[in-house]
Amino acid sequence: MNQSIAKKRWFYLIPIAFITYSLAYLDRANYGFGAASGLAKDLDITAATSSLLGALFFLGYFFFQVPGAAYAEKKSAKVLIFWSLIAWGLLATFTGMVTNVKLLFVIRFALGVVESAVMPSMLVLLSNWFTKKERSRANTFLILGNPATVLWMSIVSGYLVESVGWRWMFIIEGLPAVLWAFIWWKLVNDKPREAKWLTDKEKSDLEMQLAKEQEGIKPVKNYGEAFKSKPVILLSAQYFLWSIGVYGFVMWLPSIIKAAPNMDIVTTGWLSSVPYILAIVLMLTASYFSDKTMNRNAFVWPFLLIGAIAFYASYMIGTSNFWLSFTLLVIAGGAMYAPYGPFFAIIPEILPRNVAGGAMALINSMGALGSFVGAYIVGYLNGATGGFGASYIFMAGSLFLSAILTIWAVNTAKKGSSKSADMKVSA
Repeated sequence: MNQSIAKKRWFYLIPIAFITYSLAYLDRANYGFGAASGLAKDLDITAATSSLLGALFFLGYFFFQVPGAAYAEKKSAKVLIFWSLIAWGLLATFTGMVTNVKLLFVIRFALGVVESAVMPSMLVLLSNWFTKKERSRANTFLILGNPATVLWMSIVSGYLVESVGWRWMFIIEGLPAVLWAFIWWKLVNDKPREAKWLTDKEKSDLEMQLAKEQEGIKPVKNYGEAFKSKPVILLSAQYFLWSIGVYGFVMWLPSIIKAAPNMDIVTTGWLSSVPYILAIVLMLTASYFSDKTMNRNAFVWPFLLIGAIAFYASYMIGTSNFWLSFTLLVIAGGAMYAPYGPFFAIIPEILPRNVAGGAMALINSMGALGSFVGAYIVGYLNGATGGFGASYIFMAGSLFLSAILTIWAVNTAKKGSSKSADMKVSA
């Protein structure tokens, strides 16, 4: 493939994808700062209700993943994300205007619904533009919007809460998504053949390469058949457990740090950002070597196992040494994020394009369900036990099981593909 194509795609599309996903992540993750800085007190919200509100986003996120992916695959990711940007930006802004808990319940659920299309739609879009040997890195640059956003959001949100209060924090951080929607609409194309910034030869070379990759994949008729395949079921269970650890961590890290003696909200913001610096470094490293070696499995399960061990070690140390316990939490956070690029490169390599988007959406929806469970149960355990030890054990166990399921799922997929290859040779 012409090298100029690769450069054009990386410099043109990746920054757009990164900013879009960053804005989505900003408007879902800043609730943790609102909860830690006055929202719960002002609206008279109990610890259990606050946990449910933090988790309710993921329930809305769970239900609409597959319909969103189906629309993106069959019609247009560009259109779907345009309207989603406007809707979630307005809902995030309205969070700063609520005066009662009932309305906040509606907003958090609705925010999950409109953001549910973003991840699968973006993965579908990138699979239309990047080849097999590039996909782990492309996915990683997209998902980097997650830790990179939490990194700067943790610092900025701390200062915003300190200077203008939690209400204005939500309003100021919600409006950029609405403005970005119109930039997105102007710049993005669903398929290479629609892009005016590529030559005719570049378009045909890229689409020929993508079509060629589909030849070695076993045909799958529809979503129903894809969803019943053993690798998809195992990866769905794996991502459910993995997401318990990730979102239990993301939602409640500010509260965990804030509970330390003499800790103010600005310092909490700075310390909350540290795990995401490590996450960015590890994500880039894992995706680079995953694409270079074309080995996905080796860059997923070991990091999840490291995360599990770090959580357990932090539990064992407890509150006796804050800085050592915090360092272990940093390691756990970085390790949990590292495998995202390689993980989401697995599905397009084992399923054909007509069902890969739906399968990724199903897996991502199970992740959303795991995120709901993680955000709610971690918050509940923290409130019920008056400490964080029980939630550390819960997250460690979930990550350990997800590491085991990763090995099982990839090995199952390899056996299936080798059987399919043997059948083609014998035919």
